Amino acid sequence: MNMPSKKIQITLDKIVPVSYEKINQAQKHFDSLTKPVGSLGRLEEWGARCIAIRGVPCQKVEKKCVYLFAGDHGVVAEKVSAYPQEVTAQMVMNFLNGGAAINVLAKHMQTEVVVVDMGVNHDFKNIPGLVHRKVGRGTGNMRRGASMSRSQAEQAIEVGLELADTAKQQKIDILGTGDMGIGNTSPSSAILSVLTGTPPNKTTGRGTGIDEKTWKHKVAVIEDAVKLNRPDPEDPIDVLAKVGGFEIAGIVGLVL
Repeated sequence: MNMPSKKIQITLDKIVPVSYEKINQAQKHFDSLTKPVGSLGRLEEWGARCIAIRGVPCQKVEKKCVYLFAGDHGVVAEKVSAYPQEVTAQMVMNFLNGGAAINVLAKHMQTEVVVVDMGVNHDFKNIPGLVHRKVGRGTGNMRRGASMSRSQAEQAIEVGLELADTAKQQKIDILGTGDMGIGNTSPSSAILSVLTGTPPNKTTGRGTGIDEKTWKHKVAVIEDAVKLNRPDPEDPIDVLAKVGGFEIAGIVGLVL
């Protein structure tokens, strides 16, 4: 397996397991509140884990931010989506203008939405509010070849790392992720299939609401892409490069 870039490796070396002691401490605090023990279900579990990850005692989450990564995909040429590629750029503008569902939900939760152009096949020029980190104008068609080079995959991951560092400097308490890219459920399904060893017909959904005929075609496209590119499941960056997307790689970096 190839080694990741120096910046990615430094980040990986900093990752440590979550402290179960801190998880238990948080759970004890939840149990002491005036409510039936465990009555909030998974919400308590997530809350305890969040507290343990942050490494600080229970306190209110003040600053919240959703990073929305956008990128286009060459595989749309295979007619795997109900919508044309141009919709990606249109939706980016919608996000920036506050007209999408994520904007409404974020406003309700007093959460900032940051839109990042990772690889939209459109020239946004100097549109205010958009974070310009374009790695390429859309990926390659994974049914015909690799989605991107390994260096591009690492570059996209490093964008996510950079944004996470920025969020830390801004003292943001919790981050969320989102994605926009017509056709991106095809690479998502391909990645899941490769990493889990699950057949594409089990990992592939209907994305934008495609019919049965189009779904079967989509599965075949993903099968062809995996067979042609032969991504190494032991090398996640290789998988991203061969059947991934720029916005997916950006999310990887932010999560790491």
